[in-house]
Amino acid sequence: MKKILPLLLALTGLVVGIGAGLTLRPSPAPVAEEAAGEETAEPEESAAGFVAVPFAGPFVVPVFRDGATVALVVISLAVEVEPEGAEEVRAAEPKLRDGFLKVMFRHANSGGFDGDFTTGPKMDDLRAALRKTLRTLLPLPPTGAVLVTEIARQES
Repeated sequence: MKKILPLLLALTGLVVGIGAGLTLRPSPAPVAEEAAGEETAEPEESAAGFVAVPFAGPFVVPVFRDGATVALVVISLAVEVEPEGAEEVRAAEPKLRDGFLKVMFRHANSGGFDGDFTTGPKMDDLRAALRKTLRTLLPLPPTGAVLVTEIARQES
Protein backbone atom coordinates (compact mmCIF):
# COMPACT_ATOMS: atom_id res chain seq x y z
CA MET A 1 0.00 0.00 0.00
CA LYS A 2 2.93 2.36 0.76
CA LYS A 3 4.13 2.05 -2.84
CA ILE A 4 0.72 2.29 -4.50
CA LEU A 5 -0.48 5.51 -2.77
CA PRO A 6 2.29 7.79 -4.16
CA LEU A 7 1.77 6.27 -7.61
CA LEU A 8 -1.99 6.92 -7.45
CA LEU A 9 -1.43 10.51 -6.25
CA ALA A 10 1.05 11.17 -9.07
CA LEU A 11 -1.31 9.64 -11.64
CA THR A 12 -4.26 11.66 -10.28
CA GLY A 13 -2.17 14.87 -10.43
CA LEU A 14 -1.17 14.11 -14.00
CA VAL A 15 -4.76 13.50 -15.12
CA VAL A 16 -6.03 16.64 -13.35
CA GLY A 17 -3.17 18.70 -14.85
CA ILE A 18 -3.88 17.47 -18.37
CA GLY A 19 -7.60 18.10 -17.93
CA ALA A 20 -7.00 21.63 -16.66
CA GLY A 21 -4.58 22.32 -19.51
CA LEU A 22 -7.08 21.16 -22.11
CA THR A 23 -9.91 23.10 -20.48
CA LEU A 24 -7.98 26.37 -20.16
CA ARG A 25 -6.22 26.16 -23.52
CA PRO A 26 -7.10 29.07 -25.84
CA SER A 27 -9.07 28.13 -28.91
CA PRO A 28 -6.86 27.73 -31.98
CA ALA A 29 -6.76 30.59 -34.47
CA PRO A 30 -8.49 29.83 -37.75
CA VAL A 31 -6.03 28.54 -40.30
CA ALA A 32 -6.10 30.46 -43.55
CA GLU A 33 -4.98 28.68 -46.67
CA GLU A 34 -2.39 30.78 -48.44
CA ALA A 35 -0.23 30.41 -51.47
CA ALA A 36 3.38 29.50 -50.76
CA GLY A 37 5.56 32.49 -49.95
CA GLU A 38 2.73 34.86 -49.00
CA GLU A 39 2.84 36.76 -45.73
CA THR A 40 0.26 35.92 -43.08
CA ALA A 41 -0.28 39.52 -41.99
CA GLU A 42 -2.62 41.33 -44.32
CA PRO A 43 -2.49 45.09 -44.82
CA GLU A 44 -5.37 47.00 -43.26
CA GLU A 45 -7.02 50.10 -44.69
CA SER A 46 -5.78 53.30 -43.10
CA ALA A 47 -6.44 57.02 -43.44
CA ALA A 48 -5.85 58.88 -46.72
CA GLY A 49 -5.96 55.73 -48.87
CA PHE A 50 -2.94 54.14 -47.21
CA VAL A 51 -2.80 50.54 -46.01
CA ALA A 52 -0.98 49.54 -42.84
CA VAL A 53 1.56 46.79 -43.47
CA PRO A 54 2.54 45.15 -40.17
CA PHE A 55 6.00 43.72 -39.56
CA ALA A 56 6.16 39.96 -39.17
CA GLY A 57 7.32 40.07 -35.55
CA PRO A 58 7.93 42.51 -32.73
CA PHE A 59 11.14 44.44 -32.14
CA VAL A 60 12.95 43.75 -28.87
CA VAL A 61 15.13 46.58 -27.55
CA PRO A 62 17.32 46.21 -24.45
CA VAL A 63 17.58 49.12 -22.01
CA PHE A 64 20.99 49.36 -20.30
CA ARG A 65 22.13 51.07 -17.09
CA ASP A 66 25.74 50.88 -15.89
CA GLY A 67 26.55 48.14 -18.38
CA ALA A 68 23.67 45.86 -17.35
CA THR A 69 20.33 45.21 -18.99
CA VAL A 70 17.62 46.68 -16.75
CA ALA A 71 14.63 46.20 -19.06
CA LEU A 72 13.46 44.99 -22.45
CA VAL A 73 11.08 47.04 -24.57
CA VAL A 74 8.96 45.08 -27.03
CA ILE A 75 7.48 47.10 -29.90
CA SER A 76 5.26 46.05 -32.78
CA LEU A 77 5.23 48.34 -35.81
CA ALA A 78 3.35 48.78 -39.06
CA VAL A 79 4.12 51.01 -42.03
CA GLU A 80 1.48 53.04 -43.88
CA VAL A 81 1.90 52.84 -47.63
CA GLU A 82 -0.22 53.20 -50.74
CA PRO A 83 -1.91 49.88 -51.56
CA GLU A 84 0.30 49.16 -54.56
CA GLY A 85 3.43 49.59 -52.39
CA ALA A 86 2.55 46.94 -49.78
CA GLU A 87 4.59 44.26 -51.53
CA GLU A 88 7.60 46.57 -51.74
CA VAL A 89 7.43 47.17 -47.97
CA ARG A 90 7.29 43.41 -47.34
CA ALA A 91 10.29 42.85 -49.63
CA ALA A 92 12.28 45.58 -47.83
CA GLU A 93 11.38 44.35 -44.33
CA PRO A 94 14.88 43.07 -43.40
CA LYS A 95 16.45 46.40 -44.37
CA LEU A 96 13.68 48.35 -42.61
CA ARG A 97 13.99 46.21 -39.45
CA ASP A 98 17.72 46.92 -39.33
CA GLY A 99 17.22 50.66 -39.73
CA PHE A 100 14.37 50.78 -37.21
CA LEU A 101 16.39 48.80 -34.65
CA LYS A 102 19.25 51.30 -34.97
CA VAL A 103 16.79 54.12 -34.27
CA MET A 104 15.28 52.29 -31.29
CA PHE A 105 18.71 51.41 -29.82
CA ARG A 106 19.71 55.07 -30.08
CA HIS A 107 16.40 56.07 -28.48
CA ALA A 108 16.94 53.58 -25.61
CA ASN A 109 20.53 54.73 -25.03
CA SER A 110 19.44 58.35 -24.78
CA GLY A 111 16.83 57.58 -22.09
CA GLY A 112 13.85 57.50 -24.43
CA PHE A 113 12.40 54.38 -22.78
CA ASP A 114 12.84 55.64 -19.21
CA GLY A 115 10.02 56.89 -16.97
CA ASP A 116 6.74 57.71 -18.73
CA PHE A 117 8.10 56.73 -22.13
CA THR A 118 4.71 56.39 -23.85
CA THR A 119 3.66 60.00 -23.42
CA GLY A 120 4.58 63.34 -24.90
CA PRO A 121 7.76 64.18 -26.72
CA LYS A 122 9.51 60.83 -26.20
CA MET A 123 7.08 58.97 -28.47
CA ASP A 124 6.92 61.91 -30.90
CA ASP A 125 10.71 61.84 -31.19
CA LEU A 126 10.71 58.07 -31.73
CA ARG A 127 7.97 58.22 -34.39
CA ALA A 128 9.74 61.09 -36.21
CA ALA A 129 13.04 59.20 -36.26
CA LEU A 130 11.35 56.00 -37.47
CA ARG A 131 9.54 57.92 -40.23
CA LYS A 132 12.78 59.62 -41.33
CA THR A 133 14.48 56.22 -41.52
CA LEU A 134 11.53 54.83 -43.51
CA ARG A 135 11.72 57.69 -46.03
CA THR A 136 15.50 57.24 -46.33
CA LEU A 137 15.40 53.47 -46.85
CA LEU A 138 12.20 53.35 -48.91
CA PRO A 139 11.72 56.66 -50.75
CA LEU A 140 9.16 55.15 -53.15
CA PRO A 141 6.27 54.32 -53.05
CA PRO A 142 4.80 57.19 -51.06
CA THR A 143 4.51 56.24 -47.42
CA GLY A 144 2.59 57.60 -44.49
CA ALA A 145 3.43 57.12 -40.84
CA VAL A 146 5.23 54.39 -38.95
CA LEU A 147 2.55 53.10 -36.59
CA VAL A 148 3.39 51.82 -33.12
CA THR A 149 0.75 49.11 -32.75
CA GLU A 150 1.99 47.67 -29.43
CA ILE A 151 4.61 48.65 -26.89
CA ALA A 152 5.56 47.17 -23.53
CA ARG A 153 8.49 47.45 -21.13
CA GLN A 154 9.54 44.42 -19.09
CA GLU A 155 11.88 45.10 -16.18
CA SER A 156 14.75 42.61 -15.77
